[in-house]
Amino acid sequence: MQTTINLFKKENELRIIEDELDIYLEIPHIAYAEVKKKDGGKALLFTHAVDKKNGTKFQEPVLMNIFGSYRRCELLFGRTIESVADEITRLLHMKPPAGFLNKLSMAGELFSLKNIFPKKLKKAGACQEIKYLDDAVDLYKIPVLTTWEQDGGPFITMGQVYTQSLDGELVNLGMYRLQVYDKNHLGMHWQIHKDSSHFFDQYQKAGKKMPVSIAIGGNPLYTWCATAPLPYGVNELLMYGLITKQPAKLVKSLTTPLYIPQDVDYVIEGWVDTATLKIEGPFGDHTGYYTLKESYPVLQVSAITMKKKRVYLATVVGKPPLEDKYMGWATGKIFLPLLKTTAPDLIDYHMPENAGFHNLIFAKMEPHYKGHAKQFMHVFWGAGQMSFVKHAVFLDENAPKLDNYESLVSYILNRFTPKSMFISEGILDALDHSSPESLVGGKLGIDATAANKVDAPQLLGDEELLFKVKELVPDTIALHQYMRHTKNPITVISLNKKRKAGEYFDALVSLSTNIRIVIFVDEVRNDVFNPYMLVWRVTNNMDALRDVFVSGLMVGIDGTNKTLLDGFTREWPADVDCTQSVVDSLKHRGIWDFDDELYNKFQL
Repeated sequence: MQTTINLFKKENELRIIEDELDIYLEIPHIAYAEVKKKDGGKALLFTHAVDKKNGTKFQEPVLMNIFGSYRRCELLFGRTIESVADEITRLLHMKPPAGFLNKLSMAGELFSLKNIFPKKLKKAGACQEIKYLDDAVDLYKIPVLTTWEQDGGPFITMGQVYTQSLDGELVNLGMYRLQVYDKNHLGMHWQIHKDSSHFFDQYQKAGKKMPVSIAIGGNPLYTWCATAPLPYGVNELLMYGLITKQPAKLVKSLTTPLYIPQDVDYVIEGWVDTATLKIEGPFGDHTGYYTLKESYPVLQVSAITMKKKRVYLATVVGKPPLEDKYMGWATGKIFLPLLKTTAPDLIDYHMPENAGFHNLIFAKMEPHYKGHAKQFMHVFWGAGQMSFVKHAVFLDENAPKLDNYESLVSYILNRFTPKSMFISEGILDALDHSSPESLVGGKLGIDATAANKVDAPQLLGDEELLFKVKELVPDTIALHQYMRHTKNPITVISLNKKRKAGEYFDALVSLSTNIRIVIFVDEVRNDVFNPYMLVWRVTNNMDALRDVFVSGLMVGIDGTNKTLLDGFTREWPADVDCTQSVVDSLKHRGIWDFDDELYNKFQL
């Protein structure tokens, strides 16, 4: 962490804030705004963190937003992201060498691979300079942040969670939400599809407690590795060795059999009683909504160790854009070669951060025959973490760059017809709130590989169209049309919703000569002129099986909040919002330097 701080100082990528700031809301709110600035703002070092509620002043600083720009990501990787992807591609396509020189070249490349394997040390690590055992364990000695007012408590956001299978043969490094219940208990928010959850099942069936060690800090690549979507049973620290050409140096935990990197800043060790679950949450999450209370395993902490000179690493979650925008960019680039082994006709893919990643993916492929894209959808929805994607658009090799949204969406809309859609059902991320039941819901695929011939509608201006729509749907509040230059313009209508959206759609079918794609949103908390946040809202709120309507060439999408009016019986979560009194206080003290225009654009 200190090396990272020095690097960012040298590269003018660090903002140091020396004001006394509370770990409750104040520090997270500043970091939440910073990452939304141009190019991700700066990394932030808070040198005087306090816990006002308990009267605690922390010795260590809090470091945030370290991955929050493309430039900082590459500084932390120490090389270009593309070079890592190229290296993985070479390894995956390595062939027996022909000729002596090629054999020498391959020998050198294979010899360098010896450094990717973690190395276990027999001595203690720098992370164990200070030790707290048994009754001395106190999680409140660590400046764990509380990010949002409705959060169930503080939680660790950048924890490296080390676990192993029951037989000790497999190890895993993951990142999960870790709620601080009290001085020696943590909630373990590992979802059912995570490797640690699979290990938990093994211990539970055997009736044994499960060892866990949690590290915070150290080389930032340990933290990135914790998010890497590697296959089950593959040690994520192999990626650290591959990237740095140095093995991760590990030391044994004091009270568990697990090994952790010797240079991390904190280690929290403990055991999970597999017979006990506890309510965890609610918490604002990266979806931009609060996730609801659910039962998860609990870690009883047996030891906390730390460096003498330590730094607490944290991040924030909420509405996009966030630090995960840049971490996800690196992950997407690096793991494209691995995904291509499952989907060999894949050229590239991109997940827009304002759709929360798993809510929308654009994928470019080489279609070879009729229906190939629909076949490809099944491949995607069965490939590891891609199986949690809700909405996927597949394009041919002639499509524009996947992050050139204006050109890309024009390309899609000019060849879209309702028959381009493929609606299915599958598993969903546990954080998804829109489906009628948890973990399972609708999937929408769009085949934009075929150049369907589509006639453009008879366009009206916003004002004239709004007048006609209000005659048919009096609950309409506002309207705006997007992509009017395409064959399938998008009309966004905000409503004071009193009926099911499907009924509003049926009422508008008589305007099908003027409207092609209509999207309904609630009037409250939505701005029909803010496309960035509309994408966020609609992809979060829709379930394709329930919320897509078709009549001839006209398609409707229900992006409203769901209630009993819609037959929705689950609890609908609240938006994640900044606490206005905290923002006002930070402004008054001259610490808040975020533009009001951006504050409104990103609906903070």
